[in-house]
Order: sequence, then structure tokens, then C-alpha cells
Amino acid sequence: MENNDSHVTIHMVASLDGFIARKDGRVDWMETLDEFAGGVTMDPAFIEAFLETIDCYVMGSRTYETALSFDAKGMGWAYGDKPTFVLTHRELPRTRTTVEFYSGDLAQLVHERLRPRFRSIWFVGGGVVSAECLRLGLADEVRYSILPILIGDGIQFFEKLDRDVALHLAEVKAYKSGTVALLYEVIVASHGTPLNEAIQ
Repeated sequence: MENNDSHVTIHMVASLDGFIARKDGRVDWMETLDEFAGGVTMDPAFIEAFLETIDCYVMGSRTYETALSFDAKGMGWAYGDKPTFVLTHRELPRTRTTVEFYSGDLAQLVHERLRPRFRSIWFVGGGVVSAECLRLGLADEVRYSILPILIGDGIQFFEKLDRDVALHLAEVKAYKSGTVALLYEVIVASHGTPLNEAIQ
């Protein structure tokens, strides 16, 4: 049975021109040097407490490989001990018991396996996965962190999105690092019901 309190978030960090990685998958540009005096500081204790509210992660294979490369370089595994579902048809190394590979229907995964078990479900990449999540009406909100850099070309935040998706801007935060965090609510609820009907 689906949990009506479950919430699906798409989260992505991107350049100002809307790319989440270079064409070859590199994200070396994420180490920016900007400083915005009027921004707020990312308090480590707040970040840790916020991450605790996330119950599971969903990602594509390229995002998973990037996370593995960060871990191999000693930068740690960004997803802690939370269940992590990797969408792939390829054979990939499984370095943690919390990682599960999935190659079936995305809507079925969300509605039949994730929503009944988890309250806070985060999609964290890549572009094709994020677009498919929106196309299928699975997402409740989009969290978009824009870094102060232009990279000119690369992998788009949303790839192959075949229709308009109306959003409501719910929150804007600017940080001392120059990053701007935007929170959008998806106007159509995840079950295909218009939001104004779903909340009545």
C-alpha cells in the first residue's frame, strides 16, 4: 500500500547555464571560488540534520559512477547508510550493501516499492532520470542548486523532457559560496491529480 505521506524530490547541482556535468561526465567545475557577502553560511550541523531527513536515494548509473570515483579518491560516500537505488542495465560494482541495482519500470519502482517504505525519496541524477521522473508525474518538488560558473556545454539538467512542466517557486536561498538554491513545487501532484485538488 502506498504511503500518502511520501514525498519525491528531484535534487541537482548545476552550472548557471544548466549543465550537471561535462560531456565526458567530469564535474571538476563544481569547486568554485566565488564569495557572496550577503549569503548565508552552510552550517555543518544543519546540513547533517537535514540529510538525516532523507530516507533513500535514486540515481542513474553515471551519477553512481561519479559517486564511486569520489569515494575512491578519499572524498567519501555522499549518501551515508541510506538505501540507494541505481537505475541501470549495466553490470556495475556494488561496494555497499545499501546499494541496489534496478532495471525495471520507474513508476513501478516508485509507487510499489519506494512510496510504501520511505517518506522522503530523493532523485539525485542524472539528466535522463530526472526528466523521466517528471515526465511520469512522479516528482513532488525540484531542488535546484545553481553554482556561479558557466561551462558552455555538457549534460543538461533535464534531458529529453518532452512536455512543459509547470512549477511553483517556494523558496530561494543564496549562500556565501555564491550558490543559489531554488525550491520548486511541481504544480501537478505525483498521482496525476492537479495540486489544488490534491490538497483539498
